[in-house]
Amino acid sequence: MKTFAVRSIAGIFFGAFLTVMITICLIYFGNKETLEGQLFIKNAFANMFCGWFFSVTPLYFEIKSLHLWQQTALHFVTVTFLYFVLSFGVGWVTLSVESVLSFAGLFVGLYAIIWICFYLYFKNEAKKLNDDLQHI
Repeated sequence: MKTFAVRSIAGIFFGAFLTVMITICLIYFGNKETLEGQLFIKNAFANMFCGWFFSVTPLYFEIKSLHLWQQTALHFVTVTFLYFVLSFGVGWVTLSVESVLSFAGLFVGLYAIIWICFYLYFKNEAKKLNDDLQHI
């Protein structure tokens, strides 16, 4: 429960930080002199929620009784559902066929790349640990 709470707080703070950075970029690079307050608040809460669920859902990978494919499936379904509902609800993605398909393709592609990178990283770490154990 402590891990869940710590990750929750970290995810919410990361989402808030991301909101501030995006806002700064919009003002600085987008030449926006004013922002709509309601839209800012809606996007800030959406980013914080997004940061929260992306930081706590990796806890699936710490459930030792599940196989890697089960952990991955649970994680993928959870983040996909939450992110799509959030994206459509907030208005980050419009409800058109082209937009939904583009968004889905980009999401699945990025998910696969990130998953493969984490998999290779942890596989390499396990190999290093096993090599170190062999030399003891």
